[in-house]
Amino acid sequence: MSGDLGIWTVPLAMVGGAIRVSTPFLFVSLGETITERSGRINLGLEGTLVLGAMAAYGTAVLTGSPWAGVAVAGLAGGLLGLLHGFICSFPRVNDVAIGIALMLFGTGLAFFFGKPFIQPSAPPLPAIPFGAWSDLPQVQAALRVNVLFLAGAALSVALWWGLRNTRAGLILRVVGDSADAARALGYDVDRVRLVATGIGGVLAGIGGAYLSLYYPGSWNEGISSGQGLMAVALVIFARWNPLACFGAALLFGGAGALGPALQSVGVSQGYYLFYAAPYVLTLVLLIATSSPDRALAGAPGELSLSK
Repeated sequence: MSGDLGIWTVPLAMVGGAIRVSTPFLFVSLGETITERSGRINLGLEGTLVLGAMAAYGTAVLTGSPWAGVAVAGLAGGLLGLLHGFICSFPRVNDVAIGIALMLFGTGLAFFFGKPFIQPSAPPLPAIPFGAWSDLPQVQAALRVNVLFLAGAALSVALWWGLRNTRAGLILRVVGDSADAARALGYDVDRVRLVATGIGGVLAGIGGAYLSLYYPGSWNEGISSGQGLMAVALVIFARWNPLACFGAALLFGGAGALGPALQSVGVSQGYYLFYAAPYVLTLVLLIATSSPDRALAGAPGELSLSK
């Protein structure tokens, strides 16, 4: 089949793969952008992503509805985010340490409650066949776009606009840049950060639902492969800009699709090494965009990493 497109098979497969693989990165990074814009970092999103994947898959198996699974995944992620925000509201509590603890907690919960759902099959999330006009199966597969990807793309634009043009966006930025200034203006800093962390958890949970209900479309204990932690690095690379998060998620997704794309044209030598591409890209981009003068340019002033 690959002969039908010749050399274009690899870039087409990478485009389709970028769309499929990028969606969890997109939702987690948008959620973390909201959280970090409030001046708090949540390293527990890896656990939230895994817990969301399990909650979505289990709910879809029990109810027969993938959208019910997405809703429950968002709820589970939101509750874990609120727990993180509540604990971090106490004095002298370290965001990073709590995030790591809740990452382990969320992952442990998912593994414990998810064991009965490893074998059953859940209904998948729907996708829109934008490639239906073509007779080539490669084109049809590459342009089959899940609804959550489109929702994530729209959300990135809405967040970019909202952070600049709405009162809620202004409050979030003020709290993230200077807690003292926010308090002087009468804003409840702890409440804003609690809500922001909860919303970030909801989006990360939805990203997990995509993993288990669409791509790869199953539940197992190794489903995340560190995507939650990579998405935190993606936020730093994107300089806390939702639109840049969308582009960076596609870049990371394309890197993740490199191995399967090359395998589709018969490249099998060192095949498993290509799966390391997203991890290598994470390291390279953070090094390339950092310097002693502007290592965290654009970071909210209250963010723990900037202190």
